[in-house]
Amino acid sequence: MRVSQRGIAMPASPIRKLVPFAQQAKDRGVNVYHLNIGQPDIQTPRVFYDYIRKLFSSVVSYSPSDGIKELKEAFSSYFGSWDIDISSDELLVTSGGSEAIQFALAAVADPGDDIMLIEPFYANYKGFANILGLNVRAATSKVSNGYRLPNDEEMQQALTSKTRAILFSNPSNPTGVVYTEDELTRLIRFARKNNLFVISDEVYREIVFDGIKPSSIMTIDSGQDIIVVDSISKRFSSCGARIGCVATKNKELYRTMMKFAQARLSPPTIAQFGTMGLLTLGKEYTDSVQKEYEHRRDVVFEELSKIEGIEMQKPAGAFYISVKLPVENAEEFVKWMLTDFSYNGSTVMVAPLEGFYATEGIGTKEVRIAYVLSSEKMKAAIEILAKGIKGYGR
Repeated sequence: MRVSQRGIAMPASPIRKLVPFAQQAKDRGVNVYHLNIGQPDIQTPRVFYDYIRKLFSSVVSYSPSDGIKELKEAFSSYFGSWDIDISSDELLVTSGGSEAIQFALAAVADPGDDIMLIEPFYANYKGFANILGLNVRAATSKVSNGYRLPNDEEMQQALTSKTRAILFSNPSNPTGVVYTEDELTRLIRFARKNNLFVISDEVYREIVFDGIKPSSIMTIDSGQDIIVVDSISKRFSSCGARIGCVATKNKELYRTMMKFAQARLSPPTIAQFGTMGLLTLGKEYTDSVQKEYEHRRDVVFEELSKIEGIEMQKPAGAFYISVKLPVENAEEFVKWMLTDFSYNGSTVMVAPLEGFYATEGIGTKEVRIAYVLSSEKMKAAIEILAKGIKGYGR
């Protein structure tokens, strides 16, 4: 008896794999600031629970496989408020953005095919590809140029005869870069030249800073090769609700994803009711969330700027910053912070960035910091991180 090769090859999450060390620190009485995971501390809006109470019946029944009709219409109205033309019959409600990505990948590629990513990328993309038997090829963006979209020559080097799609997040998890309209237009042009689907993961759409207007790739182009992935997890601080959606105007692609949706029966029924409430909140709510994260970004960037020897770029969106540390191995440093270091009874956990790359040997000195705690806590956490860096290896 043995486990599958797929299971053996499945990468451990760089976001979660060091959690046992964090738990051991807590067992020793050490307070751990969790900056490793994108779990906001902002309260989930009460309207989520209000709609569950208002709409929930006595039986927790299956919903339609593509989601409750009224929720699909609410998602369509939400997209419309951002000038994104997606009708209710062009989207499927999914169990979070994760399932939406898996449906999209499974619909455009077969086992043995390749998917192009822009590294560093959301680490779970690699895991989703592995589950589906897909290979990951990556074009590398660099901290030295602000993690901008690689040029066409660099993307061409990551292309193979088996490449079927380009998958990326915008704003980016983990770098916080926000791609411009020119960059997205160039990416679409490159994809069409090479007969590739474009899968745009837009779960941080409204969390953009410095006067940038939230947008979608579908405001630039909504062709048959464009797929949009979305989720309520981040903008509404409702990660555990597990509600997302995937949208396309390609009817054949939609029918294909619908078969995957039917195979898993339905997305979570109760959470769908709550999501209808969240989608009534409008721009006043999302603007307030954006302002809070922009303030946290400014605090974190200012505090990190005081640390000698680090390299970073100020993020323009999402709630992450990728930082190159003055250490040889960031994962060993993160582990040491949990096993051997504390300051005033506290320590910090961040995510090693090596697992956000596909290319071996890069990202080993980098970490991702999620500014998901209050500004006061983030300031305290970065102070602890600074003291840890100063004391590491001495």
